[in-house]
Amino acid sequence: MEILYENILAIEWKMVVMWIIGGLLIFLAIKKDMEPTLLLPMGFGAILVNLPHSGAAEVVNRLFDIGIDNGELMPLILFIGIGAMIDFTPLLSNPKYMIFGAAAQFGIFFTLCLASFFGYSLNDAASIAIIGAADGPTSIFVAQVLKSNYLPAIMVAAYSYMALVPIVQPPIIKLCTTKKERLIRMDDTSKPVSRTTKILFPIITTIIVGLVAPDAVALIGFLMFGNLIRECGVLNSLSETAQKVLANLITIFLGITIASRMTAEEFIRLDTIIILCLGLVAFVFDTFGGIMIAKIMNIFLKKKINPMIGAAGISAFPMSSRVVHKMGLAEDNQNFLLMHAVGVNVSGQIASVIAGGLILAIVG
Repeated sequence: MEILYENILAIEWKMVVMWIIGGLLIFLAIKKDMEPTLLLPMGFGAILVNLPHSGAAEVVNRLFDIGIDNGELMPLILFIGIGAMIDFTPLLSNPKYMIFGAAAQFGIFFTLCLASFFGYSLNDAASIAIIGAADGPTSIFVAQVLKSNYLPAIMVAAYSYMALVPIVQPPIIKLCTTKKERLIRMDDTSKPVSRTTKILFPIITTIIVGLVAPDAVALIGFLMFGNLIRECGVLNSLSETAQKVLANLITIFLGITIASRMTAEEFIRLDTIIILCLGLVAFVFDTFGGIMIAKIMNIFLKKKINPMIGAAGISAFPMSSRVVHKMGLAEDNQNFLLMHAVGVNVSGQIASVIAGGLILAIVG
């Protein structure tokens, strides 16, 4: 009873706030089915590390030291699983979709300037801006390499906004498009892609990105290695393991590891709130950039592009493409945009890694 009494007296209001935040993440994971493999461990971990005199906090911190602090191990391994999940066929059959992926990184560089204006150091501003990559592993990798002082807030913002894409993106898409534009139907212009092309694509992409943005070669290399496992045709069991067991296992550990930095002392600060707001700005302007490039292209094209697919260029694979597809069906139940949106979405995955490499090259 004495221990219980001491622990109750040790509870601070900041801890209670973190319990509420953890409970909200768990609610979104279970009730709203928003990336439960990520939000559930993050939410539970946020409660775990904010219990008074919690011995678990030290254990979870070791996960952070091993998995992130000493070499960014977890983000890189997770990229193997992500690469094994991705089918680049929609992009390879319509290479022009890379334009949308590139345009949807606009929010990163806009937020870099904005964060610098608010007085953050260049390294911290760049680390905050990369939240707009909508790619958790890239955000962690860049912030860790640049030794940002705000890594906990950046990790939480990056993964939270990825999970909240179904909430964040639709209002922006509707604001940036007219009903007429959202009703545009797109023909299936996909072409057959040979197995040789699918095998060569990850190899050639790794070489090109390695030459253009050497600092991104670790990220793109692990991503493309995972895709090569998928497409080579001789490692089917390994590909299935990477897509399911490996990706899910690392995601769970990564969620708890991120939560290790969600202590009340580190998280309940004005800087954290500002970073969360700047991360949202990056997401908004990424979405805006992808949509606007589609609208500009429509000025010159005879066959119009539905501007909503440009929003899928923010990476956040595959959540963003699902959002665009559902919005298309909501406007017209015969308007199937999924394959187009997926093509843009996977191009955004590549573009976000390149953007991370460019940020490291510019700032580092």
